[in-house]
Amino acid sequence: MQIIVIPHRAAKPKSLTLSSRHLVASLLGACLLVAGLALALYWTMLDFAGQLRAPLVDNMLRAAQGAQSEKARAFMQENLNAMAVKLGEMQAQLARLDALGERVSTLAGIKPQEFHLSDRPGLGGPQSTLLPPQDLSFAQLSEKVTAVSRQMDNHTDMLSVLEARLFEQAVHKKLMPTMPPVDGPEGSGFGVRIDPFTGQMAMHEGIDFEVDKGTPVHAAAGGIVAFAGFHPQYGYMIDVDDGNNLTTRYAHLSKLLVKDGDIVQRGQKIALSGATGRATGPHLHFEVRYKGVPLDPNLFLTATNPTLPTAASARAMLARARAGK
Repeated sequence: MQIIVIPHRAAKPKSLTLSSRHLVASLLGACLLVAGLALALYWTMLDFAGQLRAPLVDNMLRAAQGAQSEKARAFMQENLNAMAVKLGEMQAQLARLDALGERVSTLAGIKPQEFHLSDRPGLGGPQSTLLPPQDLSFAQLSEKVTAVSRQMDNHTDMLSVLEARLFEQAVHKKLMPTMPPVDGPEGSGFGVRIDPFTGQMAMHEGIDFEVDKGTPVHAAAGGIVAFAGFHPQYGYMIDVDDGNNLTTRYAHLSKLLVKDGDIVQRGQKIALSGATGRATGPHLHFEVRYKGVPLDPNLFLTATNPTLPTAASARAMLARARAGK
């Protein structure tokens, strides 16, 4: 491509020859120039727009963030209030647990004050009109939950002790001869009486139950058969070691249903009544001995007659026997 250039009328014309390479380079330069101008104009407009509308955008952002924060705070407070209600229900359950523990401790023969089952005073009263109710904060709720958790742990330990005590008493009760060995009226009682064979005053070391021959005889307490055999005075007899240095004796039997070394349960059928040995007729002779010393069986057989001394009296008598009184 050739271009003729005439500077002015008197000047000599000049010619320029442009190749295709020159044309492409010129077009590329023009495009770059236009793009640069466009970019410069864009950034200038952005900067101007940012300076012009920044406060409005900031206010909108702050409002949106505040609304979101308020919504999150309200949601959290709603959950805290629900947890506070559950906490109140747990405290009410603790109060009922206190009452139950008090009754159980009474049954176990333990004063409630020993375990502080009722150390929390009763709560209540009308809602105050001077100060409006306030929601619990997370820290306050966490502190209350921790306190209730400690109380629950303490109550669990206390009730475990009560359970162990009741279990101990249940085992002790099964080892105490408090169950009548036969179903029949009491004849000759414990103490000094006229001997039916000699007519003299003599000590009767047990009680006699007036029953027919063959009446089932049951263990008054659980234990181990220490002797089951014939005795010249007692006839066929059974001695049961009930533990705690207590022994129960069943005499004048017609048939033995256990042997030496057998473990018997409270209420288990162990023999049949009879009139063997030194007896005038069919009956059951029953004794309770502590370290070989005879005790009045009626102190233990409280189930046969509510007017008889209680089991506490029996324990008191055992304590006196231990002390040698």
